[in-house]
Amino acid sequence: MLSSENDPPGAASSASRTLQDRIFSRVLQGMLPSDYPYDEYPTPGKNKRKADRAPFSLATMSTNFNKFNARIGVVFVFQHRVIRMLQWQNPIHTISAMAVYTFVCLDPYVLAVLPVAIVLLFVMVPAFMVRHPPPPSGFAIESYNARGAATAPAAEVTAVQEMSKDFFRNLRDLQNTMGDFTLVHDHIIHTFGPYTNFSDEKLSSFIFIALFFTSIILFVAAHLVPWRFIFLVTGLLAFTSGHPTIQNIIMELVESKVTPQTSIVGSQIDSFAHTDISLSTTAETREVEIFELQRRTSAGEYEPWIFSRTPYEPLSAPRIAGQRPVGTRFFEDVKCPPGWEWLEGKWTMDLGSVVWVQERFVNGVEVEEEGERWVYDYINGHGRGEWRRRRWVRGVKRKYLKRGESM
Repeated sequence: MLSSENDPPGAASSASRTLQDRIFSRVLQGMLPSDYPYDEYPTPGKNKRKADRAPFSLATMSTNFNKFNARIGVVFVFQHRVIRMLQWQNPIHTISAMAVYTFVCLDPYVLAVLPVAIVLLFVMVPAFMVRHPPPPSGFAIESYNARGAATAPAAEVTAVQEMSKDFFRNLRDLQNTMGDFTLVHDHIIHTFGPYTNFSDEKLSSFIFIALFFTSIILFVAAHLVPWRFIFLVTGLLAFTSGHPTIQNIIMELVESKVTPQTSIVGSQIDSFAHTDISLSTTAETREVEIFELQRRTSAGEYEPWIFSRTPYEPLSAPRIAGQRPVGTRFFEDVKCPPGWEWLEGKWTMDLGSVVWVQERFVNGVEVEEEGERWVYDYINGHGRGEWRRRRWVRGVKRKYLKRGESM
């Protein structure tokens, strides 16, 4: 790209970077899946046909990430305060949280008061204190009172400046949060995946049966369970387990008793599942059908026409609508249904033409009960019509899909 002498310094390099970003964005757009077109986004207005969603762009991603990182600090402040509270760094805060949790468990209706109380105590009161700060210390004056005009401007929640210490502190916290999420995600998948993804079908079947009967029991007897007491004890144990002394005791118990017992119980469940759970190893089979249609010529002879999924009987919807039959011209072009494969053997003519005609409640036809088992159109009881058909069947079985393969 050419630049003139009047261009400001760095204009050529900036334009070059923009061009590189555009090219790279176009390449990535070609690589990204298009399973979810923008037309499927919910529209905010009745008269708006398409949601206003920007396409992928490196520049947009960079800008939005900087904006997001500049405003995410309040989430990390709350996260750090919760962690410090659970770790008993300030025992008064932890005991206060335990007391609030106890009240909520004993009287769940108090839960409706918490959002209002949180807004009052942690939003409104601090904001008022900013506008009406207490007098400087060291003066012989009375204690703080809220009367009088405001002596300070209102506090505003603003985004941190880019490249500031707070901006990089948010980057650090965001980086660590992503790492923590990855570790927790992988640990959950590694722990519970083998039990629930049917990689070991007998073990997963046992878990499924156990959960099924548990759901039935809970559906009937859930109202008899002392949920308040359970949540109260569980929550208080969670609070207490964060104390450093209790954590050391818990770690010793886990290493000495819990881990060995867990492995023993797991081996017993695995042994029971593989001994008492019986699974069928035979592939699922079905029978598919195809109808051979022949059309009558002007000379009165029937000629092969098409192989169709429907019999195209006189009173069918396509016939009434004047539509032509849909299918393939040759037997060899009939495809196996997706996810299935042919069993050994070939197509077999269905000799029970009367049966399938009666099962489908086909009217206006003449059934050939012997010979080639044709089913003819029968017009007003005077003779055979334009079309005739007969049914062919063939066995299929479930196809074993490879990893990553879809039906």
